[in-house]
Amino acid sequence: MDKIITISREFGAGGHTIGKRVAQELGIEFYDRDIVRETAKASGFDPELIETEGEDVSRTDSILKTICSASSLQFHDTQEVIHDVQQAIIVQLAKKGPCVILGRCADEILRAAGIDSLNVFIHADDIHRAVRASELLGTTNATEIQKMMAKKDNSRHTYYTHYTGKKWGDCHNYHLTLDSGILGYDLCVKMIVEAAKSCE
Repeated sequence: MDKIITISREFGAGGHTIGKRVAQELGIEFYDRDIVRETAKASGFDPELIETEGEDVSRTDSILKTICSASSLQFHDTQEVIHDVQQAIIVQLAKKGPCVILGRCADEILRAAGIDSLNVFIHADDIHRAVRASELLGTTNATEIQKMMAKKDNSRHTYYTHYTGKKWGDCHNYHLTLDSGILGYDLCVKMIVEAAKSCE
């Protein structure tokens, strides 16, 4: 393995932070919004649309209805185009060298492309996630936080199942599943780094 690591994560479980730190520890690239920018360039779609809806099948279709004319591609087909472009970019980035790739079915995309990767799923209990989500959302409204956590997780679950035919978060789909609420970010980073080094 050339230290290619994919990280899937529950909302508020710290997957972005952990992934970025893992990349820094290993001295390799970290890809998240870079994928959004490259997808926008290649597809012509607005980066904000791709970033906010890139892991959400149903919501994307409804938004595209407001920006596409009747003569445009069918809305479902447009979502497929965005996914196909992201898929090609993820494979391209992985082929460039060691990296950490966040979300977007990267684990299954690389598996299908015959590219070895260490696949990690980060999760945590609702209390730890709510604290982090509160920081991300800038609110302490418990109802709003719970709704957003459920929305994000449901979207990622639907997206992953739609494009992979597998269950998002199922431990059988990953090499490591880590509870960041119990283990803490530091230990999660250490375990992923050690696992990546041992796979060389």
